[in-house]
Amino acid sequence: MAKFSKEWEGTSRSGVKSILKPQQPLRTRLEFAMRRIETQSQAIEGTINRLKERDRNLFSKVVDAYSKHDTKRANAYANELAEIRKTAGFMMDAKLALERVVLRLNTVTQLGNATMAIAPAMKVLQSVRTGISGILPNAEHELGTVAELLNEIIIEAGQTTGMGFDFEAVSEDAAKIINEAAIVAEQRMKEKLPELPTLKVPEEPAEESEYKNT
Repeated sequence: MAKFSKEWEGTSRSGVKSILKPQQPLRTRLEFAMRRIETQSQAIEGTINRLKERDRNLFSKVVDAYSKHDTKRANAYANELAEIRKTAGFMMDAKLALERVVLRLNTVTQLGNATMAIAPAMKVLQSVRTGISGILPNAEHELGTVAELLNEIIIEAGQTTGMGFDFEAVSEDAAKIINEAAIVAEQRMKEKLPELPTLKVPEEPAEESEYKNT
C-alpha cells in the first residue's frame, strides 16, 4: 500500500523515466474526472430546466383546452406533455446518478479505495451515456472520455496494489446507485409537477320524447 500512496500522490516517479513520460498523480486525475462529471451534471440540469419551462407552457394549454371541453386538443397537448415529463424524469435520474458517482469518487480521495469505488461508478456512467445519447450528444461524448480516464486509473491502481474486483458485486453496486437515483427523481417529479386535470365531458341532453304528456 505504500507504493499505492506514492502513486496516489505522484511521488513514485523519478529520474529519466519521469522526465520522458511525465504522469499526473492518480489523485489529480481523479479530481479532474470528478470536475468533468460535475460539468455534465450542470449541462443536464440546464436541459431539465428547459423541459420544465416547456412543461409549464403545455400544462397551461391542457388546462385551457379542458376548460373549453375541447377533448381533441386537450388530449394532443396531454400526450405531448407526457413525453416531456418522461424525458425530464430520465434526465433527473441521470443528474442524480452523476451526483452519486461524484460522491462515490470523492471517497477515493479520502480512503484510497480506488478500484472498488471507481468500478461501479464507471458502470453508472455507461448507463447514463446510453440514455442521453439522443438528447445530449456532447454530454455523451464527454462522459465517454471520463470513463476512459477512470478505466486508466483502475488499471494503474490494480497494478500498483495487486487488487482486483468482483464483477458481480460491482454490477450490484452500480444498480443500487441507479435505483436510488431513480426513486429520488420520481419523488421530486411528483412534488414539483402538477397533476393533469381530469376532463369531465358534459352529458348529452336527453332527447325529448315525441309523445309528451299533456
